[in-house]
Amino acid sequence: MKAASINEIKQELTATAPAKLLELCIRLAKFKKENKELLSYLLFEAHDESAYIESVKREIDEQFAGINRSNLYFVKKSLRKILRTTGKYIRQAGSRQVEVELLLYFCSVLVNAGIPLGKNTVLSNLYQNQLKKIAKVIATLHEDLQYDYLKELRKLD
Repeated sequence: MKAASINEIKQELTATAPAKLLELCIRLAKFKKENKELLSYLLFEAHDESAYIESVKREIDEQFAGINRSNLYFVKKSLRKILRTTGKYIRQAGSRQVEVELLLYFCSVLVNAGIPLGKNTVLSNLYQNQLKKIAKVIATLHEDLQYDYLKELRKLD
């Protein structure tokens, strides 16, 4: 079965009754965990972006506290997992500013965690790639925000 385009779905949704839309949303939320998380974000957290950012930062802190530091292999796996979940939250928010804030926070926590980034090329590359991604996103923001975020980014270099 071929999926309909976004435009076709949009047209069909505009012609659908509100009760039917509610039913479709509930069914979509039941279908996949990511859909349920996105719907939860849109309904309950999208109106207060700063509180959302703070809750994600707390979760990042919890995940960093749970890193198994016995071997660099486990550290790499844990960091990739933290980055994956951070990326999920960034996609849910759909905001460049949220993306910059969360990635800057991830990098600052990574630096302060005492993980030997210089000893391992993979870890070093992971960190450098995040810095490049942050710089790229900052370039798309408003000038005032760019100045503030670039100051924070320079602290991490």
